Amino acid sequence: MKASPQTQLQLLELADLDAELSRLEHRKSSLPEIAELDRLGKRAGELKDSLVAVETALSDLSREQSRAERDVDQVRTRIDKDRARLDAGQVSAARELASLQSEIESLHKRQADLEEVVLDLMERREELEARRDGVVADRDTLATEQAAVTARRDVAVAEFDASLSDAGAKRTAVAAEMPSELLALYDKIRASSGVGAAMLRRGQCQGCHLSLNTVDLNAIKATPPDEVVRCEECRRILVRTAESGL
Repeated sequence: MKASPQTQLQLLELADLDAELSRLEHRKSSLPEIAELDRLGKRAGELKDSLVAVETALSDLSREQSRAERDVDQVRTRIDKDRARLDAGQVSAARELASLQSEIESLHKRQADLEEVVLDLMERREELEARRDGVVADRDTLATEQAAVTARRDVAVAEFDASLSDAGAKRTAVAAEMPSELLALYDKIRASSGVGAAMLRRGQCQGCHLSLNTVDLNAIKATPPDEVVRCEECRRILVRTAESGL
């Protein structure tokens, strides 16, 4: 394959632009804000799960408390009815009177036990509500932090996108001047090795950084300037310059 020495020199410019584009893409994808947002996102997920668990527990507790309070009301109603019978003098037989008084005492004990259950449930509810409020506060604080980090990330990404756009436009301009066959070879090599062309400097390939032996250097020296040569070791296109040492 043949290409003018000037065109071959443009391969180095193309390689520099491709290296710059790769660096920019890597730096863009490695922004610390991206890792921070990932960490914050995981924490947000944990808080969401915690909030669901607490709210589920509160819902279950509310139903349990409602049942206990209904039981208390039922016992109170029963006590009121029995006491009304006593106060109205509806019970005169000694045995029936003693039985009714005993029932009222039992109901009072039952009422006390149920009210203790309700009190315990209320205390548990207060604890759960405090936990829920804490989780909500943490979630809101986290959301504020996520918004701040997202804003920083967006600014950084916009800057990298601008640099990528500029470098991409320059690459397009340089590539447009390249012979299609040479550009295709360069792109094929770059796709497999990451670098499509490298300078031959002081007898060393700047792609694989290996020094060529005398036989290879003499062969390259004898090759016409417009002939495209490649490194025997890494197979990249070797671009000859005044620094090649030939």
